[in-house]
Amino acid sequence: MPERIVALSRAVSDLATRKMDEIQAVTNTTKILALNALIEAMRAGEAGRGFAVVAQEVKAISERITCIGEELRGQMAVQTEELNTLGKRLVSQLRGGRLADLALNMIDIIDRNLYERSCDVRWWATDSAVVDCAAAPTADHCHHASHRLAVILGAYTVYLDLWVVDSRGTVLANGRPDRYRRVVGSSVAGESWFRDAMATRSGADFAVADIAVNDLLDRSTVATYATAIREGGEEDGKVIGVLGIFFDWQAQSQGVVDSVRLTEEERSRTRCLLVDRRHRVIAASDQRGVLTEAFSLRTDGHTHGTYTDEKGNVVGYALTPGYETYRGLGWYGVIVQESISGHG
Repeated sequence: MPERIVALSRAVSDLATRKMDEIQAVTNTTKILALNALIEAMRAGEAGRGFAVVAQEVKAISERITCIGEELRGQMAVQTEELNTLGKRLVSQLRGGRLADLALNMIDIIDRNLYERSCDVRWWATDSAVVDCAAAPTADHCHHASHRLAVILGAYTVYLDLWVVDSRGTVLANGRPDRYRRVVGSSVAGESWFRDAMATRSGADFAVADIAVNDLLDRSTVATYATAIREGGEEDGKVIGVLGIFFDWQAQSQGVVDSVRLTEEERSRTRCLLVDRRHRVIAASDQRGVLTEAFSLRTDGHTHGTYTDEKGNVVGYALTPGYETYRGLGWYGVIVQESISGHG
């Protein structure tokens, strides 16, 4: 792994320092021995003159070794520091590039998933049972629509509920009336997804709301898609109501952030996030801060990249690329990974 480069650089530096210290200790001992020998030679007078010369040479050699050792220590300190810096930069680039690619893959999966939701809502709004319920909300029509929505929910398990709403914002029918008993008769006239759906220009358009908690769905976190129900189910028909569909965001998004391809060692020090266009956390692998945390994402205007934050964590990010006709909502995939040295 790339971190091994930095670890080896540090190990070489530590080994060199220890050995230089050992050399220094040996030369210090040699100096002391040479000094003692010189003293004894002086005491011996003329008989010790030759020995004094040898002692002086030994002392000079030990001093030279000391100078060489200090020069080597200084040069190695500079070079190992540069190697360590280059190694860390390489590690950051390699790891950051991989994290950015994983973040892109993560948000791409979400885009492909939500593209299907945008198709579903426009298709189901043309269903005859849904159109009849909105056009003439009799008990029979509403019951039939509820049954039809229940059939759809049985096949599409990613949804919590589907609602038929009249043009004034009153819910006429839903697919799970036994589970969500307060839905029918409730007003959603103040919801942005209802107003935006009513304002769509044709059956090819749809509305989408920010990820939010829905009180009528037992406070579940949902992604809401909606479109206008039109007379005759025609693309350019008169708007007679709205179909709202509620994607089980918590379960589905958690599956995406939890399935990012990380090693077991990486998982304990890595946080995978989805953030919306305001950088609000809408999904997190550690399940912290969802809908409450504003992530401090630095993109510097780039759609895909990496950087190291003030804590030394490597951050990889990618802007939603969109899929097919779905342009995305300005969301980002973000992966934050602690360094090995900083973890634990």
